[in-house]
Amino acid sequence: MILIVMGVSGAGKTLIGELLAQQLHCSFTDGDAFHSAANKAKMHQGIALTDEDRWPWLQAIRDAIEAKQRAGETAVFTCSSLKRAYRDVLRGGGDHDVCFIYLHGTPALLQQRLQTRTGHFFDPSLLQSQLDTLEVPGADEAVTVSIEPAPQEIVRQVLGLIEMRGRRA
Repeated sequence: MILIVMGVSGAGKTLIGELLAQQLHCSFTDGDAFHSAANKAKMHQGIALTDEDRWPWLQAIRDAIEAKQRAGETAVFTCSSLKRAYRDVLRGGGDHDVCFIYLHGTPALLQQRLQTRTGHFFDPSLLQSQLDTLEVPGADEAVTVSIEPAPQEIVRQVLGLIEMRGRRA
């Protein structure tokens, strides 16, 4: 099984993804590692990415997912996955072994987190563009978890929701 922790910047994708991977004793891959230098430079300058910027990035993540699947591995990835079309690419058109975990938070909480984050290429001024782009996934696409609880509680909730959906990790 492949888990993709998704949400806008500041939702805590990396932390939750790392903790999930520890709990599941599997690999963790941050989707940001697949961004081109040009994409990172744009975001650092406060320039929102376009779909054209994102397609190669999403395909690179999908390629990595397929490599994990071919190896028969469970893995956790992070990716903002803002639009259903992006999630479709990551799912490979209908891969049922890919489960999205949507980390949901209020704009105020997300902004607060971004203001205190250091060492990341994402310019906090881009949060609104991500929120505007976000197509919130329905229950048919993802399990949704609030980012308000402590990280360990979020992981506990995620694992419980995945099990309730009949996915074995």
